Amino acid sequence: MKTRHVDVAIVGAGTAGLNARRECEKAGVDWVIIESGPYGTTCARVGCMPSKLLIAAAESAHEVARSAEFGIDVEGFKVDGPAVLDRVRRERDRFVGFVVESTEAIPEEHRIRGHARFAGPNTLLVDDHTRVEAGSIVIATGSTPWIPPQLREVADDVMVSDDVFEMEDIPESLAVVGTGVIGLELGQAIGRLGCEVEFFNPYDELGPFSDPELIKKTHQSFGKRLTLHLKTEITEVKKDGDRFCLKWVDINGDEQEKTFEKVLAAAGRRANFTGMEMHEAGCALDQEGLPVTHPRTLQAGETPIFVAGDASGHRPLLHEASDEGSIAGANAASYPHVEARVRKPHMVIAFTDPQMAIVGQRFSELDPENTEIGSVSYDNQGRARVMAVNDGLVRLYADCDTCQLIGAEMFGPRVEHTAHLLAWAIANDEKVPDLVSRPFYHPVIEEGIRTALRELARKLHVTGRCSPESFGESPGA
Repeated sequence: MKTRHVDVAIVGAGTAGLNARRECEKAGVDWVIIESGPYGTTCARVGCMPSKLLIAAAESAHEVARSAEFGIDVEGFKVDGPAVLDRVRRERDRFVGFVVESTEAIPEEHRIRGHARFAGPNTLLVDDHTRVEAGSIVIATGSTPWIPPQLREVADDVMVSDDVFEMEDIPESLAVVGTGVIGLELGQAIGRLGCEVEFFNPYDELGPFSDPELIKKTHQSFGKRLTLHLKTEITEVKKDGDRFCLKWVDINGDEQEKTFEKVLAAAGRRANFTGMEMHEAGCALDQEGLPVTHPRTLQAGETPIFVAGDASGHRPLLHEASDEGSIAGANAASYPHVEARVRKPHMVIAFTDPQMAIVGQRFSELDPENTEIGSVSYDNQGRARVMAVNDGLVRLYADCDTCQLIGAEMFGPRVEHTAHLLAWAIANDEKVPDLVSRPFYHPVIEEGIRTALRELARKLHVTGRCSPESFGESPGA
């Protein structure tokens, strides 16, 4: 076994790992990146990009299917499942190809292939061929879909999110176990492409919201659009030839049974630490055996170990993995000098219909004694009604003392865009009166945000600081 001595060893060549390596390059330290799987990030291979390709096809099909609402009849409308999935894979492979090409362009002396495991806080063993002695270590090993216990008996046969994009055709029927962001996004998209989809969850959860008003609204809206089995206990899942027989006890305590062509396990993801021998790392571990890290330094205790991206468990999203990789890489390169970074406002977006988003502080994180809330319903908002997407609710949160916007939970049309506007406002410590005075075109979806901001301004008693025209009315706003 040969030995390598480096300043920083990075385990994982995904988004977080690649960004950590850039920080090491900028710092001028000696580094190496270790990867056991294929190059190409989770986002490009099985996450953000292929899922959005599938959703884009589903949105196109949905627009055609509902065209009669606008007085337009489309004859001979048909979804070509194999063609849809072929495009998903072709475009997915294109994105992956770019990432693989850039990773393989890294000089070979900085890359080691194999599975890394700890033999001490500063020592990694890569398979049986390389011992790496490092001044500090960045763990950026990503995450893997989790199979819930009720599906373990058929774990080798059910799909996880990674498998969806390898389907040859859209199935006739699908059971989705899990109603978080991944399950709702993929399940709704596959349903719009001609599949009979039913969703299962032992709890009463839909999506990421903590605001009780948003929770109520999502249940009402998705309850009309999707076949939901919430508060439902799956008692048995068995293979029935090429199909799956599900048995469950519904919310009323009645036993139910149905056969599906496919089953998708969408119950979340778990950090990849299998086989890493974390007990040898010398850092504190939580009850699941995962390292405990500081969210603003990514350091595990006082050790020379830093954890970034999905593996850290802080914010398992691509843009957060990019930021965390940079933070961990910079701190690993400067270790033992470690700096806490100010994190960007939290932002989560789900590409369901209606879309879901959370920006800044969630409702569950608010100080109720020092927070005011402004809301807007999209059920009758002007532009939303014009486009026949008038369904949704947005709640904005502001600090009573500073009048600053501090967070939002959003459910409605095109909130992927309005979420960014609010995230920028929160990042800049913008105050509600200043936001009310911003220009808003008419008629646009963004006018809904102005409505919520106006309500906030009135509740904060700062209306006198806003110009009269800022509170003017327009039809359908």
